[in-house]
Amino acid sequence: MSTDALLHSPLHDRHTALGAKMADFGGWLMPIEYPGGGVVAEHTAVREKVGIFDVSHLGKARVSGPGAAAYVNACLTNDLERIHIGKAQYTLCCNESGGVVDDLIAYLRSDEDVFLIPNAANTATVVEMLQAEAPTGITVENLHDQYGVIAVQGTLSDEVLESLGLPTGHDYMSFVETDWEGLPVIVCRTGYTGERGYELVPMWDNAGPLWDTLAVAVAERGGLVCGLGARDTLRTEMGYPLHGNDLSPDITPVMAGSAWAVGWDKPAFWGKAALTEQRAAKTSRLSRGLLVTGRGIPRSHCAVIDSEGASVGEVTSGTFSPTRKQGIALALLDRSVALGDSVSIDVRGRVVEAEVVKPPFVEVQVRES
Repeated sequence: MSTDALLHSPLHDRHTALGAKMADFGGWLMPIEYPGGGVVAEHTAVREKVGIFDVSHLGKARVSGPGAAAYVNACLTNDLERIHIGKAQYTLCCNESGGVVDDLIAYLRSDEDVFLIPNAANTATVVEMLQAEAPTGITVENLHDQYGVIAVQGTLSDEVLESLGLPTGHDYMSFVETDWEGLPVIVCRTGYTGERGYELVPMWDNAGPLWDTLAVAVAERGGLVCGLGARDTLRTEMGYPLHGNDLSPDITPVMAGSAWAVGWDKPAFWGKAALTEQRAAKTSRLSRGLLVTGRGIPRSHCAVIDSEGASVGEVTSGTFSPTRKQGIALALLDRSVALGDSVSIDVRGRVVEAEVVKPPFVEVQVRES
């Protein structure tokens, strides 16, 4: 797609002014990295101090009306009855064969109001699916270009928000609707990096001033403005799936290790029959971690080979881990492959040795109080 046809976030001019390297993310022209260190420096800033990301390309949608929460619960996999108003929940939108149309976050604002954040490229599809089956009185709105999203991630994220007078310290996966400088903003204890952090959801036109103030507060604490390249290495170190790689219409929650986000006891959700059958059969490939023990960086679609020379799977996401300083990957592997096994990865015709492990590849910080 031509860059001229790509959508721009409300912070686009700020990224280009900083000289960011830009690329297509789900139809949006977004920053990959900034001058002055690039992906590794930005990744390290988040692990050790703090960083901010523009993730305004993520979708935004709203389901409202009498019984809105119950309707969403009957469609998406996770069980909204597990949480209370003021909490957010990771969930999946599946097709009838159990494949993942999208993974998203649902904000439970009330029994009649659920705010959704899908992935950029899938927002229209998720909205259309919800609209198609919505009962009378339920409204499903695509609000993609009405809100920005700014992620503040890292050990010092609380300090950054507190310097702006924003609320901190609420429970993981909970949110507060507040204001900054008289402007409305949602502050949620969520993120995609494995570090303590927050995601801020301001109105579209308010995202710029908020970003500018956050950038100053982050710089004062030795942190960095970060691009989506670092976001990808950070999420891979945590073993977080990326839709289109580790989740897809052909990769189910059972296969991807996301069965924990399925409300198996709910009476209904999209794809329940197929997923229940697949879960019981125990024959599908499963997502595992691969920790490279040799030299090389695995990439998506690289074949995984066992000690007998047989193909036993495929890499879905692979990268160099700036924290561990070695290659890491997520891969869909046959069930015959066990944790601790040694395997080989075919990286462009070169054999790279690896150990099968359970992610994350780094220490988990995200839930710390």
